[in-house]
Amino acid sequence: LRVTQLVAGIAAVGMFCEAFGDCLTGKASTPAPVTAPVPISPSMLDSIKADLSALVTSKGCGPILIRLSWHDAGVYSTGKLTGGCPNAAMRFTDAGEGTFGANAGLPDVAVGLLAPLAKKYVAGGVISHADLWALAANVAIKAMGGPDIPTRFGRVDAPSSAASVESQVGRLPDGDKGIDHLREIFAPKGFDDKDIVALSGAHTVGKCSPGRSGFDGPWTEEPLKFDNSYFKEMLSKSYAAEETAKGCPQHRHAASGTIMLISDLALLTDSAFKTHVERYAADQQAFFADFTTAWVKLQENGVASLREGL
Repeated sequence: LRVTQLVAGIAAVGMFCEAFGDCLTGKASTPAPVTAPVPISPSMLDSIKADLSALVTSKGCGPILIRLSWHDAGVYSTGKLTGGCPNAAMRFTDAGEGTFGANAGLPDVAVGLLAPLAKKYVAGGVISHADLWALAANVAIKAMGGPDIPTRFGRVDAPSSAASVESQVGRLPDGDKGIDHLREIFAPKGFDDKDIVALSGAHTVGKCSPGRSGFDGPWTEEPLKFDNSYFKEMLSKSYAAEETAKGCPQHRHAASGTIMLISDLALLTDSAFKTHVERYAADQQAFFADFTTAWVKLQENGVASLREGL
């Protein structure tokens, strides 16, 4: 995964996503057919969470579920490109977001992992795909040792790939670029320097796959543990520049084999960013608190009328 793939989103164009409409056009969306409705009880949410937790534990798939939610929600922007919202458009692979290079591995692997739960709960009318993706990421974060992040509901699923955005270009931070690029991408999403550093901390889990992003290797020595190791290792290790087999520039710590991308180490080049790196390395709870705030904002950007329960 690269910053484009773990702590970055996918492009989007159009109107904000209302609880009753399409995030691309603002027009009402036609709901997917509902079969065999499942009665929604107060315990239903607990059942979904339990199934998700079991999936993460058995498959070790927490990082890719986090990436799925990020790429679904990260399309939002108020800059030169406007609009965007989490609408699960990636589940369509005939065109649009499901075909974007930055989303490699998500429509098949991540969506595939959630398919049994989608059949059980989405087809039954309990939850939308987009809400399931958001919830899956938050359950994964907690299951891997991270903060307990609240999830609100009401995201509306894209009815087809036509509800996708036009391109990933201009909305996603790239792993081979620096501070100015990060600010250019994240500021239109409503994020400041502290938010950018906190969201970058999601690289504490997962690893880059050369077949998907071109980058290669894990950021931390325990890539299935959600903690502040990303910041601690960034400050304590020495990294040597290298080029992957795919020709992508990155940095690697020789002894452990862990990596940092150019966009990761860029956080140390600006005092406004580095101060947060140092604070999070010293105080995991501070990282968890700021990450939760920024992550919830990311997951909810471009969506109106969210509710607390199913």
